[in-house]
Amino acid sequence: MTVAEEIVGEIKDGLLVLLGVTHDDTFATAQTMARKVYELRILDDEKSASDIGAPVLVVSQFTLYGDARKGRRPTWQAAAPAEVAEPLVTAFADALRARGASVQTGKFRAHMLVESVNVGPRTVLLDL
Repeated sequence: MTVAEEIVGEIKDGLLVLLGVTHDDTFATAQTMARKVYELRILDDEKSASDIGAPVLVVSQFTLYGDARKGRRPTWQAAAPAEVAEPLVTAFADALRARGASVQTGKFRAHMLVESVNVGPRTVLLDL
């Protein structure tokens, strides 16, 4: 992942987590989601990232809460404001690290170029 042509986060053979934060998320939500993501058995042979020590790349993604049901311009009202979201994204990454994960992160409020190769494909939407 790059910001202004500088690599700010990079992993090989791990999990790319696009993390959206909404208004009612809490530090407890971040902790629970980190455990769920790291222990989710979605890798080869029904292994989890925890089982094999796979690294995790965490990218804050407020656009996951975009609502385009009306008109052609989405609203982002369901996304938590940056002042609320940023500490929770950090708490999520820290909770993964506390579980032993090697974690890379994006740069909050930056225009990031995120490249991924989706093996499998394995794409899962998690919501608590």
